[in-house]
Amino acid sequence: MEAALTEKKWYAAKVQYNRVQPIRERLVTDNVVYFIPEIISSLVFLEATDDYLVHFEQDFFSRLWIYRDPLTRKPSPIPNHEMEIFMFVCSAGKQGLTYLGDDKPEYHRGDRVRVTDGPFKGAEGHIVRIKKDRRLVVSIRGVAALATTYIHPQFLEPISVPETTSRFLSQTVISKNSSEF
Repeated sequence: MEAALTEKKWYAAKVQYNRVQPIRERLVTDNVVYFIPEIISSLVFLEATDDYLVHFEQDFFSRLWIYRDPLTRKPSPIPNHEMEIFMFVCSAGKQGLTYLGDDKPEYHRGDRVRVTDGPFKGAEGHIVRIKKDRRLVVSIRGVAALATTYIHPQFLEPISVPETTSRFLSQTVISKNSSEF
């Protein structure tokens, strides 16, 4: 149990409109690794221990909401691999990315692929038809989804879907605190 409290994991938080700066300042002061995607400025991703996350959420009560597992109501950690790909795509494709909003099951129905060349080389996601074009969709399950610009099929290779990611989990929900449910 003690190891779980000291192990750092990625988490997502929805931030109230125009409230990102004080949250960013606190994360910098606390020396916490964080990521705020330029294309989705109302989301903050932070790498923290469970203990830190609880105190952080309490300190910013009503200004930010941690994404939670809909069944357990506990903060929903983001797998490192998923977070790395998401940060990479946000950084590599500042031009031409489309924020699709909340992650949805339809963003996981296309072929799972890896990009083999170009600015998104190494990125993984699903090929989904959006506005008459086949695009790579990269998502944080239950949190957010992005679509890249068109990537030529010669730069895509199919990959198998690991068992842990082959099932679409119910959309993670946000909550001010778990006592509301």
